[in-house]
Amino acid sequence: MRFAPFPRHTAFLSPSANDPEVTVRIAFLGTPAVAVPALEAFVAADDVDVAVVITNPDRPRGRRGEPQPPPVKVTALEAGLEVWQPAKPREIADDLRALDLDACAVVAYGALLPPTVLEAGGAGMVNLHFSLLPRWRGAAPVQHALRAGDRVTGVTTFVLDEGMDTGPVLDRVEVEVAPDESAGQLLDRLADLGAPVLLDSVRRLVQGERPVPQDEAGATLAPKITPADVALDLTADPATIADLARSADPAPGAHTTFRDRRLKVFRVEPLTGEELEDLAERLADAVPGEVLARRDGVIVAVGSGAIRLLEVQPEGKARMDGAAFANGYRPEPGERFGSDA
Repeated sequence: MRFAPFPRHTAFLSPSANDPEVTVRIAFLGTPAVAVPALEAFVAADDVDVAVVITNPDRPRGRRGEPQPPPVKVTALEAGLEVWQPAKPREIADDLRALDLDACAVVAYGALLPPTVLEAGGAGMVNLHFSLLPRWRGAAPVQHALRAGDRVTGVTTFVLDEGMDTGPVLDRVEVEVAPDESAGQLLDRLADLGAPVLLDSVRRLVQGERPVPQDEAGATLAPKITPADVALDLTADPATIADLARSADPAPGAHTTFRDRRLKVFRVEPLTGEELEDLAERLADAVPGEVLARRDGVIVAVGSGAIRLLEVQPEGKARMDGAAFANGYRPEPGERFGSDA
C-alpha cells in the first residue's frame, strides 16, 4: 500500500522542481529546528530537486497536549514540498525506492533507519552529524562535547550504515568552542555551518566520490542526556561545574536544590583573582554548596574553589539572572545548595 503523503503544492514549488538542469534528485529526512538550515540550503540550490521531505509524526506539546508539527514539516510545506510522516520508517521503503532518487540527505531525523530504507536512498543517505566523528557518536554529541570540556568540535558528513554513526566519512569541518557557549548556541551554530557542507557532500557522493572509513580507535559515545545525568556535583571543581551547566542549556537543565526545591542552573562563573582571594578565609571553612556571599548574584563554595550563579530557574518560575535570584530569594551566607544540605 502506498504511503499517503501531504500534498505537494505546485504554486509554491522550488525553482529546481521542474528545471531541466536539475542534476541531483533527493529525499530529505529530518525533524527538529536544527535540520531546517540544511533543508533550506537544498531547496535554494538550483541543481537539486527535493522530491520529498520525511519527518516524524506530529507530537503533543504544551499544556493542552495538542499535536504540533515538527519544524522541518513547517518549513517543507511553506516551500511547497511533499511531506511524509511515517509512524515507522520501514513503512516508506517501497515508496522511497519508487522515487528513483540519486541520494538522500539526513539531519537529526530521530529514528534508526532499517536496511530496507537505507538501500532505497540511491547512492546513499548522507547524514550531517554535529561532532568530529568518530568522537561522540550518538544522540547528544554537542552536550557531551561541552560536558567533556572539548575546545574544538565541528560537523561531519558520512554515509549511513546499520551502525550508530559508524558509516564512512565524506567531509569534516572543525570549529573552536567558545568558553561560555551553551549547547543550544553551539548546536545552532553547527547547524548553520553544516548546511552547505551537507549539500556539497551529497553532490560529491552522486558524482562518484568514495567516502573514507572511520578510525575506530578514536570512537567515543554520546547517548541521550537525561535529567539524572546533569545533577550538579558541587564537590567538583568550578570548571567542571560550569561545563556541565552549559552542556544542559536549554534542556534538560543542570540542577541542584535550594531550600528543598529544585533549582536549574544554566550558567555559572568560576571565581578567580582578587575576588577569590577576598573570600579565601571564608572559603577555607566552607563546605561544597555553602553560600559565601551575594555579589552580582550568589557566590557558592564548590570543590577546590567557588562559583557565581549567573542564570538559574527556581522550580515553578521562569529563568532569571543570578542578580534577580539573589535579590528575590536573598540566600544568606551559611545556607547551602545541594540535595544533602
